[in-house]
Amino acid sequence: MFYETAQNAHGLRHDPFKAIVAPRPIGWIGTKAADGRRNLSPYSFFNAVADRPKLVMFSSSGHKDSVTNIEETGVFTCSLAGQHLAKEMNASSVAVPRGVDEFEIAGLTPVGGRLVDAPYVGEAYAALECRTTQILRPLDLDGRETDNWVVFGQVVGIHISPDILRDGMIDMAVARPLGRMGYLDYTDGGTGVFTMARPRAD
Repeated sequence: MFYETAQNAHGLRHDPFKAIVAPRPIGWIGTKAADGRRNLSPYSFFNAVADRPKLVMFSSSGHKDSVTNIEETGVFTCSLAGQHLAKEMNASSVAVPRGVDEFEIAGLTPVGGRLVDAPYVGEAYAALECRTTQILRPLDLDGRETDNWVVFGQVVGIHISPDILRDGMIDMAVARPLGRMGYLDYTDGGTGVFTMARPRAD
């Protein structure tokens, strides 16, 4: 089959685009507002983009609390979303009003960064502390800004749990990082795919 994306006339039950660009790493972004309120949100448009210096990026569909907080403070963290925290990661994706603490909703321990004033997930096997380098809105073919905000950050500190270190390397069989497969599907670095429905706010 073939379809032009301008019409989105694929004839399928759901848009296949995000299932084709998969698996996508999950950036579990921790931020703090200028008034100190915490936020934790998973983003599947996330990746490392350079290692000299170490740069990561995530893209937010819509101007969400994570972006607002980063604009206010210039810093964020990214916690490794491993399979052992799949339910908690999913719980933190719930849409709630600004100021509601997703760490509390997911039952996770917020730990303050050593170099940046932003929280990371204490139960995560690893976390990155980042200082923002750029925030931009991508343009479409007509030169118009899209409803997406792309945040780039330089990694200034890295936390690693000794539980995932083997012979001086991270044992990915233990870390089992989650990846988004499109639709409601995820993978944990193995051969299997599992489904998690997005939570709804009460």
